[in-house]
Order: sequence, then structure tokens, then C-alpha cells
Amino acid sequence: MTRIGIILGSTRPGRNGEAVARWVYDIARQRTDAEFELIDLLDYKLPHLDEAYPPAMGQYSQPHTLEWAAKIDSFDGFVMVTPEYNHSTSGALKNAIDFLFREWNNKAVGFVSYGSVGGARAVEHLRLIVGELMMADVRAQVALSMFTDFENFSVFKPAEHQAQALGGTLDQVVAWSRALAPLRAA
Repeated sequence: MTRIGIILGSTRPGRNGEAVARWVYDIARQRTDAEFELIDLLDYKLPHLDEAYPPAMGQYSQPHTLEWAAKIDSFDGFVMVTPEYNHSTSGALKNAIDFLFREWNNKAVGFVSYGSVGGARAVEHLRLIVGELMMADVRAQVALSMFTDFENFSVFKPAEHQAQALGGTLDQVVAWSRALAPLRAA
């Protein structure tokens, strides 16, 4: 069965991302075409990148890196839930991505973003980053506006059309994850 990790890319206290990631997970787990798991960066306690060698060398020495690598390696694809901070993704998500290399390779990734302009700029930065990691980013995405999908900028109440957008994103992530399986097996 294809395994898709839903990465909650914010660690900020009072984060909106937790409600968004749970919404993604609740919708995803109703599907029968893949297994889905919610991955909360708070559970991994990754410090600022502290490995002596570049991740592409695969010579991880820290226990937290080894745990993170095993978790990411266990998936065929991902949905990254990202806030937009200062026209980019969160530092916590970028740091978590930067810890690894091979574990990301030949996997599909889709994005669910939120911010004043739907987190679109965060996703544009992430698309550049994941390309370097040999990931296939899908076209479909969910862009949640702080003005229309949140009440008082803090209570998540997605517009009805957002569930359809999420369905399209999940369809593409699952399909691309399956299509990339021969590359991961090589």
C-alpha cells in the first residue's frame, strides 16, 4: 500500500497549522488508495541543522537525525502543510527538510498552505527546494486564505471548495507516488 506522510510544518505556539493538518488527515484517511500518517515536527525535536557532513553523503551521526531519516524513508510521498512566514515557508520545515537527502528522493509531494495570500509564496519556495531533492511536486495545491478560511485569523473554517482542492492534490500525490515506485526500488 502506498504510504503518504502529512507533514505539519509549523512548530509555533498557537499554530494554525495543527487544525489545517488535522483537516488534511481527516479527509485523507477516508481514502482507500493509500495509507496516510500525520507527522508533527514538534515530535522530532530537530535542532538547527547539526550534522557534520552534508546530508547528500548520508553519514548521519545524531540520534534525532537517524530517527527523522527512518520516519521519512518509510513513506512514498508527502503532503506538506506550510504557513507563509515573510514570503516563505517556516524555518522549522526548511530545517527538517535540510536534515536529509536520499530519504526524499524520487517521492511525490503536494502542498497545503495558509497565509494572507494563501501561502502561495511559501509553496513557490518549497517547489524550488524539493526539486533539488529529486522530488516530484504535483501541480494541484490547496491555498488557504487567512481572510476567508479562518475566523478572526485563528479559527480554521475552510470554504467548501477547499475540500475539492484537497481531493485533487491527494489524487495527484498518490498517483505520482505510485508512478515513482520503480525509481525508489532501483
